[in-house]
Amino acid sequence: MIRFLILIGYTTLMMFLQVSGRLNQYINVHYRYLAILSMLLSFVLAMVQLILWNKEDDKKTTEHHHHHEEEHDHGLNKPYQRGIAYVLLALPLVVGFMFPTVSLDTSIVEAKGFNFPLSKESVGDPDVQTQYLKPDTSIYFDKTDYDKQMKQALTSYIEDDKVTVTEENYLEVMELIYNYPSEFIGKTISYKGFAFNSSQNEEANMFVFRFGIIHCVADSGVFGLLTHMPEGQTFKNNDWVEVTGTIHSGYYAPFKREIPMVDVTKVKQVEEPKNQYVYRSF
Repeated sequence: MIRFLILIGYTTLMMFLQVSGRLNQYINVHYRYLAILSMLLSFVLAMVQLILWNKEDDKKTTEHHHHHEEEHDHGLNKPYQRGIAYVLLALPLVVGFMFPTVSLDTSIVEAKGFNFPLSKESVGDPDVQTQYLKPDTSIYFDKTDYDKQMKQALTSYIEDDKVTVTEENYLEVMELIYNYPSEFIGKTISYKGFAFNSSQNEEANMFVFRFGIIHCVADSGVFGLLTHMPEGQTFKNNDWVEVTGTIHSGYYAPFKREIPMVDVTKVKQVEEPKNQYVYRSF
């Protein structure tokens, strides 16, 4: 019975995350089909456990069922061992249903600081690093395939004088700008994001960021460009703005290197989007 409840709990959790819109806070929305698949699989397994539980009235079936469990419990024969296993299996359900999701903002950037191109801080997995400024998908491909994909994507932007950034192509454009800055210098760019005034920044420049998810929340990061605002234009952290300007390359002292920047010619404050995250399309 406990197994049935846990499995049906997973089914309900996946359904709840999708209906409530909270699923996009955990994984790339392009992988929604995996959540649907896991929901269906959990439901099927829950029905199997329900059928087996209902057959316990039959003594012969019960004995056979117990013998089957002994072959597959892998040593979890004592009550406390099974209890620990059930608690561990139920823990994701408790977290999923009881803990609210909170959209990230500049406070996480202020708390951790940021480096370029990658932070050395781990997010729980020693093989995963929090990403800042530049989305880096090279870790998911070998060098030849990655270079080929990047150059193919670049052809969609190099012929136009204006780069329009949308929620769909945000991470792709940012990755291309940092990989091939010379191809974008002089182009006009327009995009939306939230303001972040870095304490490392001695000049009146401001980063305009968005939080992005490449595959799941474990490889999420804050991505965007340093902007030079028109005189008299200032914004507080977490103000959402839409900027239009010209891309150029400039020396950024805190990083001791040149990075892509935007000379903003037009800026306006906009409403915070319902979903603050952007996702990488492959």
